Amino acid sequence: MRFTSARWHVSTMLLCLAVVPTCRLACQDTIPAGFGTLRRDDIVVRLATGAIEIQVLPLDEHVIRLLAPDTYRSLTQLVSSRAAAADIAAAAQRGGTEHGMLVMVTFLGIVPQARFNPEELTITSRGRLFRPIGIVPLSPTWSSYQLDARQQAAAIYLFEPGISVREQLTVSYQGLASDAWSRSIRLLDQERARVKARAQLEAKPDSGAL
Repeated sequence: MRFTSARWHVSTMLLCLAVVPTCRLACQDTIPAGFGTLRRDDIVVRLATGAIEIQVLPLDEHVIRLLAPDTYRSLTQLVSSRAAAADIAAAAQRGGTEHGMLVMVTFLGIVPQARFNPEELTITSRGRLFRPIGIVPLSPTWSSYQLDARQQAAAIYLFEPGISVREQLTVSYQGLASDAWSRSIRLLDQERARVKARAQLEAKPDSGAL
């Protein structure tokens, strides 16, 4: 029994490593961390009903590496902590995938006793509709599916691979849809060029010293 338990634990940890954003190594070659200046609010996609506001932020490394250093650290630590606790791996396993796309979703109450349905949020990318295959709650208020005014509940959503953060995508919820990611793409592309320039400038003194 101990051997079976240990084998399950090892398998779960391997799945954790697979599910945590897989582009991290590739991004290290193209987008250095620590040089971004964008704020989370600059690129998050927002939707609002009469009762709640929804904020959606892809946790892809190509996106979050362009955020300010403290925001990038906070998000990576958040994902790592959930991966270490096997929450993300368990959600991915239930969803039948090993390389899920991670997205942070926040629901904010506008009026008292505002109700929300987490499963109704979808993303359309490259003409394909993606529904969440797993949800990892980050807030104790999540399970009530109800918020007071100015109260919020956040979670990490898992989607099947195939969502492209470098292209237009649409976020939908209960009949509402937002294409605001097109603006976010422009900001990210501009910031990507600036980040590479900043990194090159910082590297020059080191190169000269060798």
